[in-house]
Amino acid sequence: MEFFFVGLAVIMAAFVVTICVALLRRALRIRRAWHGGRTSEARCLRVFTTTTGGDSPTTHRSRVYEFTTREGRTVRITADGGPDTVLEGDIVMVRYSADAPEHATAEPYRPVALGVGMGCVVLFTAAALAVCVTVMVIALTAGGPEEEQIPDDFPHGYYDDPNG
Repeated sequence: MEFFFVGLAVIMAAFVVTICVALLRRALRIRRAWHGGRTSEARCLRVFTTTTGGDSPTTHRSRVYEFTTREGRTVRITADGGPDTVLEGDIVMVRYSADAPEHATAEPYRPVALGVGMGCVVLFTAAALAVCVTVMVIALTAGGPEEEQIPDDFPHGYYDDPNG
C-alpha cells in the first residue's frame, strides 16, 4: 500500500514541477522579449474566439499576427488575450527576442503582474511539493500494527486479566 502512496506522490510532484517550469519559461520569454528585444510592426490577420466549459462557459479571444524580422524572416504568432480594440487588419507593435522571434508578444509589459504571478506559481509549487513529500514520508514511516511491548520495569506477575 505504501508503494501506491509514494508512487502517486512522485507522479503529482513531477506534474507540478513540469507545469511550474513551463510557466517560468514562458515568463522569462516575455521578459526577454521586452528587455533587450526587438520591435516590429505586425498586422492582425485574424481574430477568433474559443469557448470552453459546460454550465458556465468561458470565452477566450485570440489573434493571429504576422510581422517581418530585421533579417527579413516572416513570422506568424498566435497571441491570447490582448485589447478588444484590435481587429483584423490593424497594425500593432510586437516585441521579440532576436534568437526566438516565434515567441513574440503583442501584450503590454506588466512587470509587477508578471512578477506576482510567477511568485504565486513558485509558492504553489513549493506547497504542493511539501504535501507530496509529507505523503511520501508518512507512507514510508507508517508501519503495520506493532506488538505491544511490556516495559522491563513493569512488575511481572500482575496483569489485569478479566478471566482469571
